Amino acid sequence: MMKLQSSRVLSLELNKDRDVERIHGSGINTLDIEPVEGRYMLSGGSDGVIVLYDLENLSRKPSYTCKALFSVGRSHPDVHKFSVETVQWYPHDTGMFTSSSFDKTLKIWDTNTLQPADIFHFEGTVYSHHMSPIATKHCLIAVGTKSPKVQLCDLKSGSSSHILQGHRQEVLAVSWSPRHEYVLATGSADGRVKLWDVRRASGCLSTLDQYNGEKSKSSSEAANTAHNGRVNGLCYTNDGLHLLTVGTDDRMRLWNSSTGENTLVNYGKVCNESRKGLKFAISCGCNPEFTFVPYGSTIAVYTVFTGELITMLRGHYSTVNCCVFQPHFQELYSGSKDCNILAWIPAPREPVPDDTSEKGTSVLQAAA
Repeated sequence: MMKLQSSRVLSLELNKDRDVERIHGSGINTLDIEPVEGRYMLSGGSDGVIVLYDLENLSRKPSYTCKALFSVGRSHPDVHKFSVETVQWYPHDTGMFTSSSFDKTLKIWDTNTLQPADIFHFEGTVYSHHMSPIATKHCLIAVGTKSPKVQLCDLKSGSSSHILQGHRQEVLAVSWSPRHEYVLATGSADGRVKLWDVRRASGCLSTLDQYNGEKSKSSSEAANTAHNGRVNGLCYTNDGLHLLTVGTDDRMRLWNSSTGENTLVNYGKVCNESRKGLKFAISCGCNPEFTFVPYGSTIAVYTVFTGELITMLRGHYSTVNCCVFQPHFQELYSGSKDCNILAWIPAPREPVPDDTSEKGTSVLQAAA
């Protein structure tokens, strides 16, 4: 069963029978699928618009369009004034979702009324925010902004006074551990990735070092960097045992999240010119696991633990900004500057009886 799933992901192709209704009039920066049913997807655009889609095929026909149920459009009184960089569902039910923007706000939305239940204001641009998928003892939203201080917003009290200090430049990516509810990973333009225990006064557990402590500390400034460039993407594996990071040094690194060790898996050159956060995804329930990384106008698919480049998914016409994995059906959705959301599905394979060498190759087709 597990092997079957891995082969399914290897053969992702553009789903010609499924369209996602085109609502956005500008680039799509962020996508999130709610974890409860895996049915509803949010998207956030560079014009501030947020759209909610139903991914379920209600038509019962083989070809269908995922319909937008509603949107927070330009005429909505509470629409974000500038680009939406992150959207996320409340992890425990679909009655609430969150969005953050270059307009220096984080908004907590009531899904049913489409009204903000709360708005947090910051001094600078907001690049990234994240709610823990597993927390039961806290309701903290981690927020990365133009400030080097990581902000923690408490949904229960409405306070955003708690901060984590240690980065030297803007914080481009934040991600809670899916294993330990008080552990947070942050990535900054200072080249550093920090792991924090938000219960501790000092906060910082460790600063990840790409050289695993083996480079001479000739300069304290160069000590303990995760990347030789801005760190603009973070993603934990689903068991929380490893953390993947990407940086503008065109590298992706896999870390043991409990020891902080660089596993030294080599993914080759992972082109990354993003001036802001890069939203990439890791598969769930596959053996082996894969990561899907926006790579120019394509999506590169790598095996997480061996670093092998499996394939490049081609179908977008412009820069891909984000992708999200839907584990129930082993599907991938991607959002691009071309205003499109594409659905990638496991391709049914034709057995090739004559040529056994064909087995194990990926079946990929471009857009029709």
